[in-house]
Amino acid sequence: MSARFARVRAFAKINLSLKVLYKRPDNYHELRTVFQTVGLHDTIGIEYENSRRTELLLEGGGDVPDNLILRAARSFLDSARTTARIRFRLQKRIPMGGGLGGGSSDAAAVLLALPVLSGKPFKELALAAATLGSDVPFFLHGGTALGVSRGEEVYPLPEPPRSPVLIVTPSVHVSTPEAYRSLGRCLTSPDFSNRINIFQSFVWRESSVSATENDFEGAVFGQYPELRRWLRRLEASGARPARMSGSGSSLFGIYSSRDELRRALPLFPQEKLRVFSTTLVSRRAYRAAWWRSLQEHIDGLTWPPRSRYLR
Repeated sequence: MSARFARVRAFAKINLSLKVLYKRPDNYHELRTVFQTVGLHDTIGIEYENSRRTELLLEGGGDVPDNLILRAARSFLDSARTTARIRFRLQKRIPMGGGLGGGSSDAAAVLLALPVLSGKPFKELALAAATLGSDVPFFLHGGTALGVSRGEEVYPLPEPPRSPVLIVTPSVHVSTPEAYRSLGRCLTSPDFSNRINIFQSFVWRESSVSATENDFEGAVFGQYPELRRWLRRLEASGARPARMSGSGSSLFGIYSSRDELRRALPLFPQEKLRVFSTTLVSRRAYRAAWWRSLQEHIDGLTWPPRSRYLR
């Protein structure tokens, strides 16, 4: 078999709403979150070739030890009981450690692409995704989705309009474990109180994104006041809603029009922030982007994408 090549997009996510409920016996926290894909993306070139021994090469991955792209590739090869020479070329745009799920999305992209390029099914796709990280299963689907448990249990939701989004990432590193510790909720009872009722009311509003919230904001803003200041500037510029994504440090604002977003841009100087002007991405658009990227290798418009090389 000659080498097969594809260039795929790994889209970022924002958390439209995020509730941290209680600490579970496995030491993870029980979450309720609403994930939403956005147009900001990494690009991954993948070259796949059968080989007698496995060789994985990653260009552009920086010095990140145990990179999720390579872990995802090993997971697929182990499941498929095959060996291959795979070269990845990563063009990184999603800020690392910003709460936008870039590493998780890169991993999911590999899990979706390799079965297509190799012509070998991946029967343990969902399990492999959950093993790699709590956000990875969401990126197997995209669009708008409810995440429960650690976030790895995902259910599709009705989607808001394709609104413009401004994402700003200050040069602040927020430690996710420290953010959880700062919440101080380890002893919170797992009963469904007003906090979960508020979350449910947000979910049932379906296409409305006006009543979002993020439990991490209070704890993280106490440590990093500049994040609160940038969030207030997003609100003052007309963003509805404006929130922090995940445990930070990226912040996002959703606008009613592109003109409104363009008027807001001068308030966020790029010498102080990483600034991204993008849009919400629906589940349908997410899948369409994948079908375009893999069009020469797929058999029809199925999901997950089905390889034309399957025997």
